[in-house]
Amino acid sequence: MTWTDASMDALRQSGDALADEVVATLFARDEVGTFNSLMRYASTAGAPLPDGLPDVAREYLRATAVPPAWVDWGEMEKARLFFIDNNVHISTALSFASMPACYVVPHVARLLSATHGLDYPSRRMAETGQFTVYLMQPDAFEAGGKFVPAAQKVRLLHAAIRHHLTREGRWDAGALGTPICQEDMIGGQMFFSLLVLDSLHRLGIHMSVEGAEAYFYAWRVVGAMLGVDQDAVPKSVEEARQFLDLYMIRHMGPSPEGAHLTRQLIDLYEEVVPGTFFDPIVSALIRYLIGDTCADWLQVPRTAWDSVVKAVPALLGVLETIEDRSPLGAWALDRLGHLTTVFELSSLTRGRVMHYAIPEQLKKDFGVTGTVPRTHRWTPPAPTVAP
Repeated sequence: MTWTDASMDALRQSGDALADEVVATLFARDEVGTFNSLMRYASTAGAPLPDGLPDVAREYLRATAVPPAWVDWGEMEKARLFFIDNNVHISTALSFASMPACYVVPHVARLLSATHGLDYPSRRMAETGQFTVYLMQPDAFEAGGKFVPAAQKVRLLHAAIRHHLTREGRWDAGALGTPICQEDMIGGQMFFSLLVLDSLHRLGIHMSVEGAEAYFYAWRVVGAMLGVDQDAVPKSVEEARQFLDLYMIRHMGPSPEGAHLTRQLIDLYEEVVPGTFFDPIVSALIRYLIGDTCADWLQVPRTAWDSVVKAVPALLGVLETIEDRSPLGAWALDRLGHLTTVFELSSLTRGRVMHYAIPEQLKKDFGVTGTVPRTHRWTPPAPTVAP
């Protein structure tokens, strides 16, 4: 499939009809509070829906309770093993590449500033981290799993943001299209899939073709469950490169909101890193993964660690050699990776469970072991030339 400015413009006019209708009905009937209260503790798939749930919400939850019929479960298992093998690296990429990439798209940065409280800047990262962990559990799509209910709520959350921004006149639809439109939803899917793989490659992580493609595939499934138009979404990493290149050329640039969100991100992770000596590595990693141009747009400070962080791929290469040659080393590194991810997530969530409730108003202020064989090493698709 080939994307052009015209086809991308068309994607900016579309939201998610199913979720948008549900949210509009809930607000029209003044049932949002009831829905949020009843769904607060409905967090596992297969559990009976609570009594008193608005009928429109009940039908939505039933209609979206199963993954797409086309899901290849073999690929999903490969993706899960890929995540287990690379969980620390993936968390690093999500934090220091995927999120800053969102901030370098000015209209996305403005939207995030309008919809996330400044008193709890870790919320966005906590939601993303928890959502990814839910996705990569063995029972993610089975009874008792937490991913499907989380996806259902996130989809309604996006619809609620569209509803508020449109109703309150806080979004220039003529210039920007629909809030959280199909183009931006697909762009976000690319940030959390292809851009993560790009970042792992830049860090020197040895990824197999099978593992990388499976990880990308898993986020295709996520996109489908979040209301992404499957006729428009890239089906391969090569198509994803074409879409992401054009999307970024169309939209990336500096903004006050992007710089502010990035400063919050840096401050947040400097709090997570013990002591203060290693604090500059946060800024250095962001700059290394997204490049100097985007880092300058986001006002990421330059530090003495900018040169030091370039040695990270060599260090990770040594660790991977140990992992490949020693079963005990592989076990120890996988365990360390798991514990690091758990620590990071617990720090971000502050012990809370992210409930993804429908906002009734916008903020006024702006454990399984296993690996995928390391054969046929993955390399990123070449950059494309925008039409």
